[in-house]
Amino acid sequence: MSSGDASPPSEKTRLRRYNWLAKYDRDTINAIIDAGMVCQVAYVMDGMPYVTPTNHWRIDDHVYWHGSSASRMLTTQQKGVPVCFSVTHMDGVVISRAAFNHNVNFRSVMAFGNAEMCDEEHKRFALQTFVDRLAPGLWDHARKPTEQEWKATKVIRLKLDEVSGKVRTGAPIDDEEDYLSDAWAGVIPLKLIQLPPEPDPKLREGIEMPEFAKRFRYGF
Repeated sequence: MSSGDASPPSEKTRLRRYNWLAKYDRDTINAIIDAGMVCQVAYVMDGMPYVTPTNHWRIDDHVYWHGSSASRMLTTQQKGVPVCFSVTHMDGVVISRAAFNHNVNFRSVMAFGNAEMCDEEHKRFALQTFVDRLAPGLWDHARKPTEQEWKATKVIRLKLDEVSGKVRTGAPIDDEEDYLSDAWAGVIPLKLIQLPPEPDPKLREGIEMPEFAKRFRYGF
């Protein structure tokens, strides 16, 4: 389904302001989610609103995040409370001829729903998937978790039913009369860059960097 053919799952996810930037097709939404490692999860705990940044990953039509079994955030979310999940990528600063029209280029996703805790079997599968998503082959590289370490970790997931995307690309959009201005206008592109790997200072001499680390490329 193309983005032009897709429609919002419900009125809750329908974009009203700048609705022409809306993306409802699953391919676009999945690509935005998969392109990053950090999400924001909003929820209410003890009557107070919280927004927690955390790592995320996707398996089919669910997004996942994890944390300590002692985490107040996960203890609250595992009860099935409503959450709001979001991911945003900044792609550029848009400089216009009129101050009112300055903008940014970005890709974002927002999803609503009730979080659920994964059972033990699925937790282990999901965490292995997460580790190999960071770098294919990473799971087999290091010591596997002990039973105590498994017990210390919880995994939460959210089904991507109530979800929408929002994407802005391209040049500034000015009022017709402002195109006669002598002010410079354009886009300053932004990109997260990857730097060379840095060995641990405590690494024993003679240990070579594994191939998966040499092949690692950020940007899924």
